[in-house]
Amino acid sequence: MLEKFQNHIIQNFDFLIGKRLLLATSGGLDSMIMVDLFHKLSFDMAIAHCNFQLRGIESFEDQKFVQNYADANEIDVFITQFDTTTFAKDFKLSIQVAARELRYSWFYELLETKKYDYILTAHHADDNLETFAINLIRGTGLEGLTGIPAQNGNIIRPFLIFSRQEIEQYANENNLEWREDSSNTSEKYLRNKIRHNLVPVLKELNPDFLSSFLKTQTYLQESKMMAEDASILVYQQVAIQQGEEIHFDLNKLKKLPNYKSYLYQWLNEFKFSAWEDIYDLVDGQSGKQVFSEGYRLLKDRDSLILCPINNDDEIEEYYIFKDQKEISIPLNLSFLKVTDTSIVSNTTIFVDEDKLWFPLVLRRWKHGDKFQPTGMDGKSKKVSKFFKDNKLSLIEKENSWILCSDNQIVWIVGFRQDERFKIGNRTKKILKIQLE
Repeated sequence: MLEKFQNHIIQNFDFLIGKRLLLATSGGLDSMIMVDLFHKLSFDMAIAHCNFQLRGIESFEDQKFVQNYADANEIDVFITQFDTTTFAKDFKLSIQVAARELRYSWFYELLETKKYDYILTAHHADDNLETFAINLIRGTGLEGLTGIPAQNGNIIRPFLIFSRQEIEQYANENNLEWREDSSNTSEKYLRNKIRHNLVPVLKELNPDFLSSFLKTQTYLQESKMMAEDASILVYQQVAIQQGEEIHFDLNKLKKLPNYKSYLYQWLNEFKFSAWEDIYDLVDGQSGKQVFSEGYRLLKDRDSLILCPINNDDEIEEYYIFKDQKEISIPLNLSFLKVTDTSIVSNTTIFVDEDKLWFPLVLRRWKHGDKFQPTGMDGKSKKVSKFFKDNKLSLIEKENSWILCSDNQIVWIVGFRQDERFKIGNRTKKILKIQLE
């Protein structure tokens, strides 16, 4: 196994050679064998052990075992203790999720503070099979069927080529010691039910099942890579990035025979879960939305618009005082007295300063707002009707700002000036207001 492991590192993880490695070590069979192999190959390594305090005295005996092993073999060791139960309760997490959050947060902290390069875990082929089965039972896409990745950023899993049987055989042949986790026998966990009840049946039906499974996962991974390549090509034809927003052209999207698969591929990373609702948006009414934890997907005419949800508490109104030359929050606006009015655009207006009452107010638009658009001979128009006529999306409406003087609209910023404040033949002071 040592020779196989060494060849595996050289062929697939040669970037680990000469790096500082942090080995996640519980004291159990898998992690202790991983430590033994890396130690025998003289890697620059240290052990990191977490005591989650979930099994009473057992947890502290595991900690003592790891500490004694590190001391006996002159290996640097880092040990920490977590009140996992309280953390899980405070953040409304399961014990397993809480332990994972605590563990990896501490690992990354060690990488940064102690200048290590990679975290290594001892997940093996049987763990991969169990994860596959868990995802299959709960329902998953191709991503969930490809199993545990061998590398995920700074996290490396070099043991995925080994079965639990191979690891046990190596441990027994070399008289190595490890700690047994009593919770591994409890079938209140889905993983343990699969390990003790499902996997033995599969191996009984096919003694080489694990080998066949690894081949199948290789094919699935290749299919996933092919699907990702196709997804990128189609994305470039269908999607347009506009600032923080992504606009998907529905006319182009609906021509694809498998457009639902593409939507899943593009949106999965944004933590959406209501997939049927998302698919219904394609033919749904404008204005309908689906939300994830930090994003929303909006149907707007012939587009789906993806944008982040802004959860920041926003100040309702911003004040601009007389002779103030600029503001930078919430928009970059400049105020300059000029005589030249030759520049005309949606981002620049010229107003008669004597018609203004200070301080000016910059605020979000509200239903019921009215103004007199320039060029409409003094006729009033609802801002909502103006937005509709100009085909603004819901997101564009929500992001619109109104500049007001004494409760009268001076400018729908970036769109249209109000007739009442424009310059005329009798204007003495011209104020140029520009959106940068």
